[in-house]
Amino acid sequence: MLEIRYVWEWPVRITHWINASSVILLSATGLFIAHPFAIIGVETMAWARLVHIVVAYAFLCSVLFRFYWMLVGNQHASWRAFIPWLTAEGRRNFVKMLRYYTFTGKKISYEVGHNPVAALAYLGIFALFIFQIVSGFALYGQYAPEGFWGGLFVILNPLVSSQYLRLSHHMVMWMLLGFLVNHLYSAWLMDVKERNGTMSGIFSGYRYIEPEDL
Repeated sequence: MLEIRYVWEWPVRITHWINASSVILLSATGLFIAHPFAIIGVETMAWARLVHIVVAYAFLCSVLFRFYWMLVGNQHASWRAFIPWLTAEGRRNFVKMLRYYTFTGKKISYEVGHNPVAALAYLGIFALFIFQIVSGFALYGQYAPEGFWGGLFVILNPLVSSQYLRLSHHMVMWMLLGFLVNHLYSAWLMDVKERNGTMSGIFSGYRYIEPEDL
């Protein structure tokens, strides 16, 4: 008999959607700032930069709060959930899921929260989040060297050229957009395969678990 379990707490769900929306808005405005595809007026670029900066601050707060919730949230939100190889069972399930994703195995690892491969991928995504935040605000600090961000990254800016920092920031943006497409496909795939409410769970927080599968 299926069990309904509360898996994703509200801070996890809220930060998930803030992060996803931020990646999309920051990418759209960032592309326009780097390569204006329409000359409508000076105010258009000003608005694009304003939206980019405001959303960047929201993204920063969301990521920092999610890191905090890794320390105080339930076991599915904990930092331990993102390092599956800490236990022998986690390593076995990681190999099982990796084989499934690479079409070399048919069995999957049934998990209440993230499966081991997804958890490791999300750990990498959080690392990319940190890189984007640091590189983005370091670039912002170059335009206002007397401000907070300029002072915070006063050591970094002389070590890394503006061109290299901007190029890296741009490349990671495409990596995050690529992950977004893969994330949607993977979530849909596991929802169909496990039939446990993977897609709806990120809205409601609940998933449907068959105890015999665990």
